[in-house]
This record gives sequence, structure tokens and C-alpha cells, in this order.
Amino acid sequence: GQSPRLQAPRSGCARSVGPCAAYAGIGAELAAIAAQQRAARSEGRPGFQVVLDVFGTPAWAARPPSGCELPGTRAFSRPLTDAALAAYRSLIGSLLAMGRRKGVALSWWSPWNEPNDPVFISPQRADCAVTSHPISAAVYAQLASAMAQELAADGGMEPHHLLLGELNAYQHDSPHQTSIASFIAALPAQTICSSATWSVHAYAARGASTPTVDPVKAFEAALDARGPCGHDAHVWITEAGAGAPHPGDRRPPGVADARAGCEALAAQLNAWDRDPRIEAILQYSFREDPAFPVGLVSADMSHSYPAYRIWSSRARARARGITPAVPPGVCA
Repeated sequence: GQSPRLQAPRSGCARSVGPCAAYAGIGAELAAIAAQQRAARSEGRPGFQVVLDVFGTPAWAARPPSGCELPGTRAFSRPLTDAALAAYRSLIGSLLAMGRRKGVALSWWSPWNEPNDPVFISPQRADCAVTSHPISAAVYAQLASAMAQELAADGGMEPHHLLLGELNAYQHDSPHQTSIASFIAALPAQTICSSATWSVHAYAARGASTPTVDPVKAFEAALDARGPCGHDAHVWITEAGAGAPHPGDRRPPGVADARAGCEALAAQLNAWDRDPRIEAILQYSFREDPAFPVGLVSADMSHSYPAYRIWSSRARARARGITPAVPPGVCA
């Protein structure tokens, strides 16, 4: 019953870590992007593009507890009651209107973050048998359909594209998580065919945490198995980066581990650059998030990590029109 607070004040800290520079929420972010785009156009170069990814359920919009849930699961993880879908569409409409006011094209839209992860959709299954059907896929399909309808109803001149997936790179099923293959297999055909662009998260794991199968290849194979729509889909890797050997864990001390993470990321990027199906690779994040430390500069912004040099090298190569291979020794 209230309008979304798209200009609510934000601290500008990395969680609670300074330095901090307060700003007025998503509205201020879009205004800053609009300024960058204007400057880029004046210099004859491409500007930023916006990708909007919705996640997190307010308590009033959440489904009640059900199915196979982890202890301590919160309302945040339980999207959405049927009644709340109208508010979800209203949020999308408010963002579209905000983009028009700020002069920013909002081209790319993702219905929900990591829908195969119980942090973002819970429960994943109605019962705790690993072989049971992942009901999270139906929840995600409902969100994707609602977003597609709102974008189609916008009537603006700018194109809007669904960016589907945003999957956590799970390779195995458990009572509480759904593998890439199982989740995509469970989606309705209508959802598979509602976008030609899909996204997955794949970090530079190493050591004992190295996946047995490249998650991007597993993602592509799962899409291929869904027929022509899936087989023709383009792929974005919307979360990439290097941190601890198990991405998301606290970084081990010392520069040697940071260099090892950089080298693992360089190997990933060089492999992905050879895959013609991959259209975009996004670093997550620039400033370190203490809750998921894979950034390029520390949370207190006192120093950069070796992986920063990878992206800097790629940017310089692109500016010269050169294929952005990672040069040897960049992590040293």
C-alpha cells in the first residue's frame, strides 16, 4: 500500500566499513549512471548499461513456512504470495518510471537472484527427498512471467530484455539446494522460451573447492537439453571474481593467496573468451563486500588485489580494439 522508497538514504559504507559517502538510494545511482552515459556519448564511447536484479521478500509479502526448509529461514527467503505479485509488478513499474525521470535506459531485467539457492527461494522442495521435484522452479517461473507482463505493458520506446537464470553454480542436488541441471529441467517451456539471454554465477574456486565440472559448461548443457529455445540462448556470467579458495569465505592473509586467486580467475576468463556463446562477464564486486569478499579493492579502499590488474588489462585491450586475453604474469 505504499510507493517503493527508491530514493531512501543509503550510508555509502561497505556494510559498516568506511569510508562512507551517503547517497539517495537507487534514484541517486541512476542519476550518476545518467551523468556517466552523457559524458561517454560526448566522447564517442559506450556508456554504462543497467542490469536490475530483484531479490529479498518483505515480511508482508512472504509465503508462510512450508516444505523442506533450513532452520532459521526468514521471510526474506519466501517469495511471494499471490497477492504480493501485484506489488512486485508495481515495483517494476516504479523503477521504469524512475529510469525515465533520470534519463537512463533500463534494458536488462532479472526476475530474481539465485532462485536455486534457499537463501533466495525457500523451500526448494516440498519434502526433503533429494529426488523430489524442485518447486522453486515454479515460483521463479511465476516471477518471470509477472516481470515479462509488466515490461510488455510499459509501452515505452526503449527495449526491455529479460535476463533469466542468475543461478548459483550448484552442481549437485540436496534437500535444500537445486543443481543447475535440475532447476533448468524443471522450468516450464514457456519460461525457457521467454528470453534468449541467460545468466549464471561462477567464481574462481580452487584447491579442494574446485568444481568437478565447469559450471558454465554445465549451464550451457542444461539449456541445450531444453530444445531450440535453450540451445539458441546466449550466456552471461553475471557474478565472477576471486577471493578465498572457496569463494565467499574470509580471505586468507598474505599476498600469495590473492595471487593464486587472481591466476585462477585469469584461467577462467581466458577459457570463457574462447566460448562464442558467452556475451558478457561481470566482476562482482569492485569494492569488497565484507559478507562475500571477492572485490577488486579492499572494503576500506586502502589497497587493491591482484585481480584488479586483470580487469584493468582487459579494459585497455578493449579500448584498443584488441581481443582481451589476460597476459602472462599479470597477477605477479
